[in-house]
Amino acid sequence: MPRYGYRELEPSREAREVFERWIAFLDREIGRHKKAALREELVLDNLHQLQLGTPKGGRLNFNLNSELAYNVLQLSLDPKNITLEPEYYGEVDQEKYAERKPLIYFWQMFDRSPIALNHWLGFRFRAMLAKHIFKSVGSNVKIFHGVEFSFGYNLTIEDDCVIHRYVILDDRGEIVIKKGTSISDFAAVYSHAHDPVDGSIVENRKTEIGPGARLTYHTAIMAGVNVGEDATVGAMGVATHPVEAHSIVGGVPAREIKKKEEAKRFEDGEAAPEEGRPDKERQPA
Repeated sequence: MPRYGYRELEPSREAREVFERWIAFLDREIGRHKKAALREELVLDNLHQLQLGTPKGGRLNFNLNSELAYNVLQLSLDPKNITLEPEYYGEVDQEKYAERKPLIYFWQMFDRSPIALNHWLGFRFRAMLAKHIFKSVGSNVKIFHGVEFSFGYNLTIEDDCVIHRYVILDDRGEIVIKKGTSISDFAAVYSHAHDPVDGSIVENRKTEIGPGARLTYHTAIMAGVNVGEDATVGAMGVATHPVEAHSIVGGVPAREIKKKEEAKRFEDGEAAPEEGRPDKERQPA
C-alpha cells in the first residue's frame, strides 16, 4: 500500500510575516512575565481583538440592561474572571497552575475562534504556548484544535509527535508521550483513577505512551497503563493493562490481536489468525 506523509504547506508571504511576528511577540511577552496578573492582561488584550475585532479600551456600561450580555462577554475574556475545571481538583498545585492558567485559557479560547481552523498558524501558536505550559515539549510537534489537558505542568510531549483533534490528555498524575507517537481524534489518555466505592478517593499514576506508538480513533488509555514502543491500540479500544512493544491490541478491554512482525508476514501472503481472535499460541494481553 502507498505510504503518505504530511505535506508542507505555506500561507501567503504577507500572512506568514504577520503570523510569525504575532507568535514571536507573544512568546517574548509570556517569557518576560511570569506573574499571573501580567499574563492575564496580555491574554485579555489579545482575546478582545481575536473575538471582538477591536482593541480593548473604554469603560463598560453596567447600568443598561440591554448591554448586560455584552458586558458578560467582555468580562469573560479576562482570565481572572473565569474558572477552569482543574482548579477544582484537590491536588492542584495552586502556584504552578496560577502561572499557567491565563495561557491555558488563551489556548482554549483560541481553539474556539474561527482562526483555530488555520492549521499552519494553530500548530505554531500551540507549540509556542506549550513551551510555557507543559513540563516539556519537543520539536516538530503538531497539535490540532480542540486538544484539552488538565494541569499542563505534568505533561511531556517529545519530538515528532502528532496529537489530533479533540484528544484529552489528563495529566493530573503525569503523562509522557514519547518521540514519534501519534494520537488520533477523540482519544483519551488518563493518569488518575477514582476508587470504585468512594469516588472522592483519587489515585494519580504515571502513564507513558511510545515511542512511536499509535493510538487510533476514540481509544482510551487508563491511568498508569504504559503503551510500548511501536504499539498500536485499535479504534475504540480501552487499554487497562500494559501494551507490549510492537503489538496491536483492540477491544474492551484491549487484548492483543497480533504482533507487528506477524502483521507484516500476513501482508506478504501468509495466512492470518482467525478473524477477530488472537493467535491461539499467544495469551491475550
